[in-house]
Amino acid sequence: METKTFGHLTYQDNMYHTPAISPSLFAKASPSLTFYIKMMAIVYKASVKAKHGKYPKTEWVLSSMEIIRALESVGIQIEVRGVEHLQAADGVCLVIGNHMSVLETMVLPAIVQPIKNCTFVVKEGLLTYPVFGHVMRSIDPIAVTRTNVRQDFKVMMEGGLERLQAGISLIVFPQTTRTATFDPAEFNSIGVKLAKRANVPIVPVALVTDAWQNGKKLKDFGKIDVSKKVVFFFGKPIRVAGRGDEEHEQIVDFIQQFLLRERGQEIVSARS
Repeated sequence: METKTFGHLTYQDNMYHTPAISPSLFAKASPSLTFYIKMMAIVYKASVKAKHGKYPKTEWVLSSMEIIRALESVGIQIEVRGVEHLQAADGVCLVIGNHMSVLETMVLPAIVQPIKNCTFVVKEGLLTYPVFGHVMRSIDPIAVTRTNVRQDFKVMMEGGLERLQAGISLIVFPQTTRTATFDPAEFNSIGVKLAKRANVPIVPVALVTDAWQNGKKLKDFGKIDVSKKVVFFFGKPIRVAGRGDEEHEQIVDFIQQFLLRERGQEIVSARS
């Protein structure tokens, strides 16, 4: 059995599984409350450091790792597969995947940053979030509106090229909203267009993260459902040739097939 360590996560045969953990009685009785108390303390601590310019990406990874441990401490099982594909991508890359919840924004730094120096493409409103906004601004993300297509394209192409040329990979969720179901019509090709223009590979990532559910009143504060497993699955690097239509469909199909295996979600193919 081959063992690798990236950052603070140890992979056996390129897979990470949550170790055996026994949640406290309080966590078993109130997993959501227990987690959110821990999460808010982690974010507040990170925000104070970021506000004072003392939040390098090593601290970002540590905060992300603390979120992982907080989720696991209340009974969430996390599985990461395919990191060898992320490692195999030549130089900088675009990590492109579906978007289910706030969980992936919190957790992916601990997975990706130790392998590829990275930042996110985010909705611009996140930069003005109370407390959390300081953390997001500290990683110099690309901020898009998700409503003005023309403006977002310009920002993505200019800001994306700038960061990629500076050796910073990008994590992109090309959906207008995060949702537990996957609609190919809501999954745009802007990331593929940037990868083509920058001549960098794409590493697709398919995920199920709705164990941290979207809230009804406060979207980031939904139920923590310990009956659901969290899975991140990275695919083989993809190089864009031609217009990129085939590569976009390849990414969509990769996500669809993953969701079909993991959740039995029957989804209409983008080729239909």
